[in-house]
Amino acid sequence: MEKTPSALGYRMPAEWERHEATWLGWPHNTTDWPGKFMPIPWVFGEMVRKISQGEIVRIIAQPAVERNAKKILKLAHADLKQVEFFNFPTNRGWTRDFGPMFVKKYDAPADVAIARFRFTAWAKYPDWRKDDAVPPRAAKKLKLRMFNASIGKKEFVLEGGSIDVNGKGTLLTTEECLLHPSTQVRNPGFGRNEVEQALCDNLGVSNILWLGDGIAGDDTHGHVDDLCRFVNPTTVVLIQEKNPADANYKVLQENRERLQGLRLENGSSIEVVHLPMPSPLYYGEYRLPASYANFYISNAAVIVPTFNDPNDRVALGILSELFTDRPVVGIHAVDLVLGFGTLHCLTQQQPAR
Repeated sequence: MEKTPSALGYRMPAEWERHEATWLGWPHNTTDWPGKFMPIPWVFGEMVRKISQGEIVRIIAQPAVERNAKKILKLAHADLKQVEFFNFPTNRGWTRDFGPMFVKKYDAPADVAIARFRFTAWAKYPDWRKDDAVPPRAAKKLKLRMFNASIGKKEFVLEGGSIDVNGKGTLLTTEECLLHPSTQVRNPGFGRNEVEQALCDNLGVSNILWLGDGIAGDDTHGHVDDLCRFVNPTTVVLIQEKNPADANYKVLQENRERLQGLRLENGSSIEVVHLPMPSPLYYGEYRLPASYANFYISNAAVIVPTFNDPNDRVALGILSELFTDRPVVGIHAVDLVLGFGTLHCLTQQQPAR
């Protein structure tokens, strides 16, 4: 049997570690933003403008979509010299979840590989096979080694938004997403032990921290990147809701209590910094998962979703105090969140060699 990435010394770096590139899937599926698709490519243009100031941006787009993307990027004054296009077919643009997840060796930092998890559209939608094929296509294009994640003979399904790592051996996730017995089940028949083994074997972690449920409106059924994120090896930001009548209040209080009893890979306590929630956002009857935790840490800046809310300024201030080595900037995400995700959901980092 092939040795696992962990056994060979690979690990998933923390997001704040140096990137070679950020991957994005340019938007083309109008059903993700019903009635609001027109402004979405312009949000991507602003994301690329910020990210490309510090690293390559690798955009997945078919030729017709690529042509339109280049027009928008030029008008947005993004650095096109820092942009590369990969003409892979996709179903959607949520690259965090279906895109390649990269690992690198502890003792040979130039050795980067792809840990290939399967993608099944959050165990919810029928159209996912194009997205699922992106990691092997990327491995072939970049000439990188690829490991197929599995438990025994069963392939393992995992979305990038369901996990967050501190780069030192600890991984955050939620029971709602990976262990729920009946709703949006990614890996039928796998229990906690099997899931933890798959995460440890393929991402080079040794310590799994389990939170409970995710936030209301989350189409992914509990992704941690809308809830709680590492900002350095010993500190997380945790979303908190002050209104006891809000659907998120009890869930977030329970996760705060859980974190008090959890420990890092070295046995130390976790420093928890609270981020506010924006006021609830709706599209018709649907509650949208608006969250400041869905920020993305690029080389040049931390980009944070904002929602035309008084707490935008509060969240940006808190994150600015935590990330002192790069600017923290807001990107308008009121239209974007109609797709049930924002900045972190759309991006995937490729570590520097």
